[in-house]
Amino acid sequence: MNRTLAVVSAGLRLPSSTRMLADRLADAARHELERLGDDVGIVHIDVRDHSHDLVNHLLAGYPSPELGRVLDTVARADGLIAVTPTFTASYNGLFKMFFDCVDDTSLVNRPVLIAATGGTGRHSLVLEHALRPLFASLRAVVVPTGVFAAPEDWAAGDADQVPLSGRIERAAAELAREVHGRHGPVADDPYGNPTPFDRLLRGD
Repeated sequence: MNRTLAVVSAGLRLPSSTRMLADRLADAARHELERLGDDVGIVHIDVRDHSHDLVNHLLAGYPSPELGRVLDTVARADGLIAVTPTFTASYNGLFKMFFDCVDDTSLVNRPVLIAATGGTGRHSLVLEHALRPLFASLRAVVVPTGVFAAPEDWAAGDADQVPLSGRIERAAAELAREVHGRHGPVADDPYGNPTPFDRLLRGD
């Protein structure tokens, strides 16, 4: 079956360790889904590229055409990988702003893998204290394993690099199983349930 994964990363700089973690998670999830027999398309969304449109959307109440296409991609994806840098022990403002603009029914029952980067391993609780509650409120299905990467996880030859790879592979396998076992999301048809004309005339 054809599957699409949306990969949302909210890193602010280029190059970005947040995007690097997102890429590794996406590659691992693709590998697992292909092993299960699915064809996989990956769509990367760098939130920083849409920052101005996000602000305008929140102020005006409707997205630009480009941001609308991005939000539609998230709504139609079979699974989501969401990665943020840690700011003040939580997700950063761009990350929250993006998901504030996602329709609050778009992620219902959608498999989501959460991940974060930070300057110290002490911030790893951001996964449980901030990210998991955010997606629980959107009624998504968050896979059990979240992935946090601190600077020491990227150090060449560091012993901690193996546990990071292990966490990535475990989380990706959990996401792949959830995606593989589900039917693809069905987008709402805006014309599928029209308001009867007599109700429109009454102003209902």
